[in-house]
Amino acid sequence: MTFSVPRSADFWHTLYGMSVRWACLFTICSCLAVVSRPAHAQQTPTITFTLDFPKSDPSHYMISISSDGHASYTGNGRFTPKSSMGVADDDRDPDAEYIEFTASPQVVTKIFALARNAKYFQGEIDSKKRTIASTGQKTLTYKDNNKNTQATYNYSPIPAVQELTHIFQGLASTLEFGRRLNYFYHHQKLALDQEMKLMEDSAKGGDLQGISAVAPILHKIADDKAVINVVRARAMRILATPEDAK
Repeated sequence: MTFSVPRSADFWHTLYGMSVRWACLFTICSCLAVVSRPAHAQQTPTITFTLDFPKSDPSHYMISISSDGHASYTGNGRFTPKSSMGVADDDRDPDAEYIEFTASPQVVTKIFALARNAKYFQGEIDSKKRTIASTGQKTLTYKDNNKNTQATYNYSPIPAVQELTHIFQGLASTLEFGRRLNYFYHHQKLALDQEMKLMEDSAKGGDLQGISAVAPILHKIADDKAVINVVRARAMRILATPEDAK
Protein backbone atom coordinates (compact mmCIF):
# COMPACT_ATOMS: atom_id res chain seq x y z
CA MET A 1 0.00 0.00 0.00
CA THR A 2 1.37 3.45 -0.89
CA PHE A 3 0.76 6.78 0.86
CA SER A 4 0.72 10.21 -0.76
CA VAL A 5 1.77 13.27 1.19
CA PRO A 6 -1.17 15.61 1.65
CA ARG A 7 -0.91 19.03 0.08
CA SER A 8 -1.08 20.53 3.53
CA ALA A 9 2.34 18.99 4.27
CA ASP A 10 3.82 20.83 1.28
CA PHE A 11 2.38 24.05 2.67
CA TRP A 12 3.96 23.57 6.09
CA HIS A 13 7.29 22.58 4.52
CA THR A 14 7.28 25.77 2.44
CA LEU A 15 6.35 27.86 5.47
CA TYR A 16 9.16 26.29 7.48
CA GLY A 17 11.68 27.16 4.76
CA MET A 18 10.50 30.77 4.68
CA SER A 19 10.77 31.01 8.49
CA VAL A 20 14.35 29.78 8.40
CA ARG A 21 15.28 32.33 5.72
CA TRP A 22 13.65 35.18 7.66
CA ALA A 23 15.41 34.11 10.86
CA CYS A 24 18.78 34.16 9.07
CA LEU A 25 18.05 37.57 7.59
CA PHE A 26 17.07 38.94 11.01
CA THR A 27 20.31 37.60 12.54
CA ILE A 28 22.42 39.20 9.81
CA CYS A 29 20.66 42.56 10.23
CA SER A 30 21.14 42.42 14.00
CA CYS A 31 24.85 41.77 13.61
CA LEU A 32 25.19 44.65 11.16
CA ALA A 33 23.36 46.94 13.61
CA VAL A 34 25.77 46.01 16.40
CA VAL A 35 28.79 46.60 14.16
CA SER A 36 27.46 49.98 13.03
CA ARG A 37 27.10 51.33 16.59
CA PRO A 38 29.72 53.88 17.63
CA ALA A 39 32.68 52.44 19.48
CA HIS A 40 32.33 54.98 22.28
CA ALA A 41 29.32 56.68 23.81
CA GLN A 42 28.96 60.38 23.17
CA GLN A 43 30.83 62.50 25.72
CA THR A 44 28.66 65.32 27.04
CA PRO A 45 30.78 68.50 26.93
CA THR A 46 31.95 69.15 30.48
CA ILE A 47 33.91 71.95 32.16
CA THR A 48 35.64 71.35 35.49
CA PHE A 49 37.16 73.89 37.86
CA THR A 50 39.48 72.77 40.66
CA LEU A 51 41.00 74.92 43.41
CA ASP A 52 43.78 73.88 45.79
CA PHE A 53 44.62 76.55 48.37
CA PRO A 54 46.29 75.25 51.58
CA LYS A 55 45.29 76.98 54.85
CA SER A 56 42.07 78.32 53.31
CA ASP A 57 38.60 76.94 53.96
CA PRO A 58 37.87 74.94 51.91
CA SER A 59 41.45 74.11 50.97
CA HIS A 60 40.28 71.97 48.06
CA TYR A 61 37.16 71.80 45.94
CA MET A 62 36.11 70.75 42.46
CA ILE A 63 33.06 71.72 40.41
CA SER A 64 32.05 69.96 37.18
CA ILE A 65 29.28 71.26 34.93
CA SER A 66 28.01 69.53 31.79
CA SER A 67 26.30 71.24 28.88
CA ASP A 68 23.03 69.52 29.86
CA GLY A 69 23.11 71.21 33.29
CA HIS A 70 24.15 68.17 35.31
CA ALA A 71 26.72 69.32 37.85
CA SER A 72 28.65 68.11 40.87
CA TYR A 73 30.68 69.60 43.70
CA THR A 74 33.27 68.09 46.00
CA GLY A 75 34.70 70.21 48.81
CA ASN A 76 36.36 69.86 52.20
CA GLY A 77 35.00 72.97 53.87
CA ARG A 78 34.34 72.73 57.63
CA PHE A 79 30.89 72.90 59.14
CA THR A 80 32.18 74.37 62.39
CA PRO A 81 35.11 76.79 62.88
CA LYS A 82 38.24 75.76 64.74
CA SER A 83 39.24 77.72 67.84
CA SER A 84 42.82 78.16 66.63
CA MET A 85 44.01 79.69 63.39
CA GLY A 86 46.17 77.93 60.80
CA VAL A 87 44.87 74.46 61.61
CA ALA A 88 46.64 71.71 59.66
CA ASP A 89 44.74 69.96 56.86
CA ASP A 90 44.89 66.60 58.63
CA ASP A 91 43.19 68.16 61.68
CA ARG A 92 40.07 69.17 59.78
CA ASP A 93 36.57 67.98 60.48
CA PRO A 94 35.74 64.98 58.25
CA ASP A 95 33.28 67.11 56.30
CA ALA A 96 34.36 66.49 52.70
CA GLU A 97 31.24 65.87 50.69
CA TYR A 98 30.10 65.06 47.14
CA ILE A 99 27.02 66.95 45.99
CA GLU A 100 25.10 66.62 42.73
CA PHE A 101 23.00 69.56 41.57
CA THR A 102 21.49 71.11 38.46
CA ALA A 103 23.11 74.29 37.18
CA SER A 104 20.75 76.94 35.88
CA PRO A 105 20.56 77.47 32.10
CA GLN A 106 21.97 80.97 32.60
CA VAL A 107 25.08 79.66 34.33
CA VAL A 108 25.57 76.82 31.83
CA THR A 109 25.25 79.12 28.81
CA LYS A 110 27.63 81.65 30.34
CA ILE A 111 30.44 79.28 31.28
CA PHE A 112 30.44 77.44 27.94
CA ALA A 113 30.50 80.73 26.04
CA LEU A 114 33.44 81.88 28.18
CA ALA A 115 35.25 78.56 27.64
CA ARG A 116 34.88 79.05 23.90
CA ASN A 117 36.26 82.59 24.19
CA ALA A 118 39.18 81.21 26.20
CA LYS A 119 39.92 78.72 23.38
CA TYR A 120 38.99 75.85 25.69
CA PHE A 121 42.07 76.50 27.86
CA GLN A 122 44.58 75.52 25.19
CA GLY A 123 48.03 76.95 25.70
CA GLU A 124 49.34 79.07 28.56
CA ILE A 125 46.74 81.05 30.51
CA ASP A 126 48.74 82.01 33.62
CA SER A 127 50.33 85.46 33.87
CA LYS A 128 53.59 83.97 35.25
CA LYS A 129 54.24 87.19 37.19
CA ARG A 130 56.01 86.48 40.47
CA THR A 131 54.82 89.74 42.00
CA ILE A 132 51.21 88.53 42.08
CA ALA A 133 50.16 87.04 45.42
CA SER A 134 49.12 83.41 45.45
CA THR A 135 45.37 82.88 45.55
CA GLY A 136 45.51 79.12 45.13
CA GLN A 137 46.28 76.76 42.28
CA LYS A 138 43.35 76.72 39.87
CA THR A 139 42.76 74.26 37.07
CA LEU A 140 40.23 74.50 34.25
CA THR A 141 39.46 71.41 32.17
CA TYR A 142 37.31 70.99 29.08
CA LYS A 143 36.21 67.60 27.72
CA ASP A 144 34.05 66.50 24.83
CA ASN A 145 34.30 63.89 22.07
CA ASN A 146 37.00 65.82 20.24
CA LYS A 147 38.80 67.79 22.94
CA ASN A 148 40.43 67.12 26.28
CA THR A 149 42.25 70.29 27.31
CA GLN A 150 43.47 71.56 30.67
CA ALA A 151 45.33 74.56 32.06
CA THR A 152 46.55 75.46 35.54
CA TYR A 153 47.04 79.00 36.82
CA ASN A 154 47.25 81.29 39.83
CA TYR A 155 46.13 84.45 38.05
CA SER A 156 45.20 84.78 34.39
CA PRO A 157 45.25 88.01 32.36
CA ILE A 158 42.66 86.52 29.98
CA PRO A 159 39.27 88.20 30.63
CA ALA A 160 37.25 85.05 29.85
CA VAL A 161 39.30 83.02 32.34
CA GLN A 162 38.95 85.74 34.97
CA GLU A 163 35.17 85.68 34.56
CA LEU A 164 35.04 81.88 34.69
CA THR A 165 37.07 81.97 37.89
CA HIS A 166 34.62 84.46 39.41
CA ILE A 167 31.63 82.29 38.46
CA PHE A 168 33.09 79.03 39.76
CA GLN A 169 34.29 80.61 42.99
CA GLY A 170 30.83 82.12 43.45
CA LEU A 171 29.26 78.69 42.92
CA ALA A 172 31.63 77.17 45.47
CA SER A 173 30.69 79.84 48.02
CA THR A 174 26.99 79.21 47.42
CA LEU A 175 27.35 75.45 47.79
CA GLU A 176 29.45 75.77 50.94
CA PHE A 177 26.79 78.03 52.46
CA GLY A 178 24.21 75.43 51.50
CA ARG A 179 26.17 72.63 53.19
CA ARG A 180 26.55 74.62 56.40
CA LEU A 181 22.90 75.72 56.43
CA ASN A 182 21.78 72.13 56.02
CA TYR A 183 24.04 71.07 58.89
CA PHE A 184 22.90 73.86 61.22
CA TYR A 185 19.24 73.35 60.32
CA HIS A 186 19.40 69.74 61.45
CA HIS A 187 21.90 70.01 64.31
CA GLN A 188 22.27 73.59 65.55
CA LYS A 189 19.38 75.89 64.63
CA LEU A 190 20.68 78.76 66.76
CA ALA A 191 23.65 79.07 64.38
CA LEU A 192 21.36 79.77 61.42
CA ASP A 193 20.99 83.46 62.27
CA GLN A 194 24.68 84.32 61.83
CA GLU A 195 25.13 82.02 58.84
CA MET A 196 22.13 83.47 57.01
CA LYS A 197 23.36 86.99 57.69
CA LEU A 198 26.76 86.14 56.18
CA MET A 199 25.12 84.52 53.18
CA GLU A 200 22.82 87.49 52.57
CA ASP A 201 25.78 89.90 52.75
CA SER A 202 27.65 87.75 50.22
CA ALA A 203 24.65 87.72 47.91
CA LYS A 204 24.34 91.51 48.10
CA GLY A 205 28.05 91.83 47.35
CA GLY A 206 27.73 89.71 44.20
CA ASP A 207 29.93 86.94 45.60
CA LEU A 208 27.42 84.12 45.11
CA GLN A 209 26.39 82.29 41.94
CA GLY A 210 23.70 79.72 41.23
CA ILE A 211 21.41 80.25 44.22
CA SER A 212 19.01 77.65 42.77
CA ALA A 213 21.57 74.94 43.64
CA VAL A 214 20.81 75.45 47.35
CA ALA A 215 17.15 76.38 46.98
CA PRO A 216 15.85 73.20 48.73
CA ILE A 217 17.47 74.04 52.09
CA LEU A 218 16.53 77.73 51.78
CA HIS A 219 12.90 76.75 51.20
CA LYS A 220 12.98 74.44 54.24
CA ILE A 221 14.24 77.26 56.42
CA ALA A 222 11.79 79.80 55.00
CA ASP A 223 8.81 77.48 55.50
CA ASP A 224 9.71 76.26 59.00
CA LYS A 225 7.77 78.18 61.66
CA ALA A 226 10.11 76.80 64.32
CA VAL A 227 12.86 79.00 62.85
CA ILE A 228 12.95 82.64 63.98
CA ASN A 229 11.29 85.10 61.61
CA VAL A 230 14.41 87.13 60.82
CA VAL A 231 16.17 84.00 59.52
CA ARG A 232 13.13 82.93 57.48
CA ALA A 233 12.92 86.41 55.97
CA ARG A 234 16.59 86.31 54.98
CA ALA A 235 16.09 82.92 53.33
CA MET A 236 13.24 84.32 51.24
CA ARG A 237 15.29 87.36 50.21
CA ILE A 238 18.21 85.17 49.14
CA LEU A 239 15.85 82.97 47.13
CA ALA A 240 14.77 86.11 45.26
CA THR A 241 18.37 86.88 44.24
CA PRO A 242 18.71 87.01 40.40
CA GLU A 243 20.08 83.75 39.02
CA ASP A 244 22.01 85.24 36.11
CA ALA A 245 25.75 84.60 36.12
CA LYS A 246 27.52 87.94 36.23
